[in-house]
Amino acid sequence: MKPLPKATELHAKASATFDAKLAATQAQLKAASLELQPLKQATSLGAEDVVITHILNSLQLDIPVFVLETGALHSDTLALLERLQAHSRAPVQVYRPQHEAVIAFVKHPGQQAIYDSMANRKACCGIRKLEPLGRALSGQRAWITGLRREQSQARAEVSAQEADVTNGVPIIKLNPLVDWTWGDVWHYIATHKVDYNPLHDQFFPSIGCAPCTRAISLGEDFRAGRWWWEDETAKECGLHVKA
Repeated sequence: MKPLPKATELHAKASATFDAKLAATQAQLKAASLELQPLKQATSLGAEDVVITHILNSLQLDIPVFVLETGALHSDTLALLERLQAHSRAPVQVYRPQHEAVIAFVKHPGQQAIYDSMANRKACCGIRKLEPLGRALSGQRAWITGLRREQSQARAEVSAQEADVTNGVPIIKLNPLVDWTWGDVWHYIATHKVDYNPLHDQFFPSIGCAPCTRAISLGEDFRAGRWWWEDETAKECGLHVKA
């Protein structure tokens, strides 16, 4: 049987303005490293985030990278995290949820309760993502994400720099790939041979926790594989929802 094509083979197609977009991204990150310290990059270890980390490393910018290791990530994601820690010039920080809170949730309402109601799923996201995010961003002036306008309708109005609030504290959010297309992202990965999550080769365009992420089929929305049992308009965990 012929092997399935890799994500780089399927998606790597630079837009006509890719070079200008890359230059703008590099300029934004250079300026942020000088003007917005302290700041960090948040990475889910998805395609967009590995591109940003690669750019930070290639420019030798003193911007740490952090991962929310929720305790429910795919094994492929955890393996990529180890490789990133081994090879990244930028420091890689790992934040995990409070163990007691996780155990309390598993005890009641239970691990499978995320499928019963959006309230339960959001409670799990709160424990595994939002609380660790608050610790990761404590004392920071800004943070960097891989948000792109193309990702979903909810992200269509995202700007390259936004005012954000985390745990009631104002912070600047930088989205340096905001104008990039999916083809741009994979063109960069293919050109620079960036190490990426092999789940992307299995039709996972958006990768989160294992219980909440599935592969998508041809024609499905980019984020259809996230919380697929919920309303189609609710595809966020809370990390990127404006107050």
